[in-house]
Amino acid sequence: MARIAGVSIPEEKHIVVGLTAIYGVGPAHSVKILDTLDIPYDKKGKDLSEQDYGRIAEYIKSHYTTEGDLREQVRSNIKRLQEIHSYRGDRHSKHLPVRGQRSKGNSRTVRGNKRMTVATGRPAPAAKT
Repeated sequence: MARIAGVSIPEEKHIVVGLTAIYGVGPAHSVKILDTLDIPYDKKGKDLSEQDYGRIAEYIKSHYTTEGDLREQVRSNIKRLQEIHSYRGDRHSKHLPVRGQRSKGNSRTVRGNKRMTVATGRPAPAAKT
């Protein structure tokens, strides 16, 4: 398995899909990278040579922010919003949806998947004898 930016690229998937395993490289960036380097999309990860992987790794390193650096950048942006007490920062702090979604009936992903029902927390009814 080849590693680019510290991530193992899947060998059984087409390279255009395999590159999306790297944090910061999505489908559009993957297509752009392969177009620039003249590598066909339908090649699988195992069919690429070490030179191809080297060219891809060098291109990504020089043109994109990926993995740990990108995660740190996103984390610092969120921290900045929280420190200046912006609306978006407050939403991040409260673990609520940030981008305008309603939160009455949805937002299970952000708030956690604990669905409280009416009967939750009630003592069990006494058994009749």
